Amino acid sequence: MGGGGNDSYGKKAFKRSKSHFADRITADGRDGWPVAAGRYRLVVSRACPWASRTVISRRLLGLEDALPMAIADPIQDDRSWRFTLDPGGRDPVLGIRYLSEAYDKRETGYPGGVSVPAIVDVPSGQLVTNDYQQLTLDLATEWSALHREGAPDLYPQALRDEIDAVMAEVYEDVNNGVYRAGFATDQEEYEGACAGVFRRLDMLSARLEGQRYLVGDTITEADIRLFTTLVRFDAAYHGHFKCNRWKLTENPILWAYARDLYQTPGFGDTVDFDHIKRHYYQVHSGINPTRIVPLGPELDGWLAPHFRQELGGRPFGDGTPPGPVPAGEEVPAQGRP
Repeated sequence: MGGGGNDSYGKKAFKRSKSHFADRITADGRDGWPVAAGRYRLVVSRACPWASRTVISRRLLGLEDALPMAIADPIQDDRSWRFTLDPGGRDPVLGIRYLSEAYDKRETGYPGGVSVPAIVDVPSGQLVTNDYQQLTLDLATEWSALHREGAPDLYPQALRDEIDAVMAEVYEDVNNGVYRAGFATDQEEYEGACAGVFRRLDMLSARLEGQRYLVGDTITEADIRLFTTLVRFDAAYHGHFKCNRWKLTENPILWAYARDLYQTPGFGDTVDFDHIKRHYYQVHSGINPTRIVPLGPELDGWLAPHFRQELGGRPFGDGTPPGPVPAGEEVPAQGRP
């Protein structure tokens, strides 16, 4: 439901399945999909943390023109992600009403769920990949010929082992841990997942007390993956998923770290709190049967000073910040602080 792999929940413990379509778009085209400007369309939901990784990476790397983006409605229906935000309810490039149509073109009767992020081949109209774990790594490495001048290195070769290790822990306990807590169907399962979330957040807080970013002194893929959960924490996971030992705003280090990233071009300017809240509270009717969307939390704090620059660090390394958000991709006022 929240994208990023096919989420299954019910009587058994929540399990996130591996992406079914794991083809890669590469510089040498070895899977049959060569990197090419304008050939593919990235389909995302601003509500989904897994899709938001790709939105941030794409913007930091300056791939907006090379990889155009379609934004799905945060509210799914029984056919999943739909293009009801576009005129006539169709994606203007792909000409489809539902992302599932691109899945069907790739594999008729595909039994799994329809997830974002997804990349669709525009000429054939078929899905290429929904491999959310690999997709952003490939944007950082395989797509380098199309990066903007001054693009940061989000997956530096010398730090990859450490980045991979940090990301694996963040995925297991935080990114996916909040879902395991939220969709738990018995007390023990919930308590184990929730305890794991906060145990890992405490460890990350200790790590970030003396350094501005998770690995090295620049923003990497690891920061993007932690940010997409932290930015949703108080708005959705604290209440809706019952991850409520404390709020993000009550942890001085993680709250300052999240604000630092939010205020960095490419992060906060991609976040739509309206889409996030409406998706979680209205789509997951098993957890929130009334589908009422809470008024809070107040968002003003996201723009408050964070003072993390006093730790040093160079957000973009030897590169530069991305330019303004492209026309038509701005987050509407109701989704921002």
